[in-house]
Amino acid sequence: MTDPLSGARLIVVAPETGVGGVGDYSQDIIDAVRPHVGELVEHRTGTPGDDSVADLRRRSAEIREMVATAPGPVLVHTELSGGSVAGFWGTAHLPDEVPVTATIHDPPHSIWWPARTRFLAEHRLLNHALHFPLRPLSYRVQRRWLRPRTVFVLTRSGAESIRPLYPHLEVVQVPHIVARRPDITPPEDRPRAVGFFGLVYRGKGFEQLERLRARLDDDIAIRVAGRGTEDLPRIDGVEIVGGVDGPEEDAFFASIRALVMPYGRRSPYGMGYPASGVMARAIAYGTPVVCTDHGALADHGDGDGVTVIRQAPEDPDELAAVVADRVRGLVDDHEALVLAGRQVQDERRRGSHEAVAAQFCATWSRLLRDAR
Repeated sequence: MTDPLSGARLIVVAPETGVGGVGDYSQDIIDAVRPHVGELVEHRTGTPGDDSVADLRRRSAEIREMVATAPGPVLVHTELSGGSVAGFWGTAHLPDEVPVTATIHDPPHSIWWPARTRFLAEHRLLNHALHFPLRPLSYRVQRRWLRPRTVFVLTRSGAESIRPLYPHLEVVQVPHIVARRPDITPPEDRPRAVGFFGLVYRGKGFEQLERLRARLDDDIAIRVAGRGTEDLPRIDGVEIVGGVDGPEEDAFFASIRALVMPYGRRSPYGMGYPASGVMARAIAYGTPVVCTDHGALADHGDGDGVTVIRQAPEDPDELAAVVADRVRGLVDDHEALVLAGRQVQDERRRGSHEAVAAQFCATWSRLLRDAR
C-alpha cells in the first residue's frame, strides 16, 4: 500500500531557527521528516509576542491559502509553546476535513497566554493582570479553538498531565529529537569539570552557581555557556563562555564531564511538564546530566545516564549541598561515568532524527488515510 504521506503537502507552522529552544527543535523536526513527505512548506513565525491582531489574521489567511492550493492531500503541523499565539490562532480556523497536529511543548496546556499579542507583550504587567486571574477562561478558549485534535508530547508526565484536562485530544508521546552533533571524547576522558548550559531565565538554576562553586573542590572547574550567560555576574572559579554554536559548542561539551541542571519553580501559573532542550543537547554530545526532579525532569533517571535528585530541597543552600555531593559522586567515579556515558549514547540513538521521524510520519500517514 502506498504511503499517503509520500504524495502529501505537509505545512509546518513553527518559530524561526534561533527563536528559543522551540525554534531549534522545529528545524530538527523539519530536517528529519522532509525526506518522507511529498512537499514540505514552512510558515515561520518570530518571537512570541511579535504579532499584532492584524498580523495574526494575515498569518491565518496565508496558512489557509497554503492548504487551499495544495495539489493533493494536505496536512498541517504546528509547534506550540507557552506564548505561541501565532501557531495557535494561525491554525484555529482551518477546515475540519484537514488533518492538523501540534507538538505541545509546555504541557498541560497548548499555550498559556492566548491573548498575548504585541500590545500585551509590550506591557508585561498588563499581560499577567489579564491572564493570571482569567486562567479558567483561558483554558476554555483553548478547548474551543485548539484546532489540532492529535498532539505530540515529548515527556511521559506531560502526556499524563494533558489527558484529564483535554480528554478530547489524542495524545502521542514521542522522544525529544536529538540534534545531530559530532562524536566527541567520552565523558570519562574529558577534563575534570561540569557545565551549565542554555538560555538564561528564572528557574534554570544559574542562581546556584556561587553556592555550588563554594561547595565543590577548587580543581573541579565550572563552565557556563548559552545565550544570555555573558550577562551573568562574574564569580571567581566560574568560567563564563557565553553563547556558543558550531565548533564552539562542540568544544564546550568536550570540556565537561557532566551537565548540571538544578531547575526549580519559575512560574506562578502552575507546574508545566516540558521536555528540556538543554537535556537533549547534552544527550546529543553523549554527556551525562545531574538534575533536580522539577517537572518532567523527574521522568529521567531510569538507566538513561541522568542522575536525578529526588525530592530536591527548596532551600537554596541545602540544594547546593546535595547537587555538589551528586556531582562529586559522578565526575570522580570512573566506572559510574563510563556507565552513564554509555546510557546517554543509548538515549541519543532513541532520539535520533530517523527514529523520531518514523513516529511522526506513522501518525501523519494514519491521519491522512482516515481523512480519505
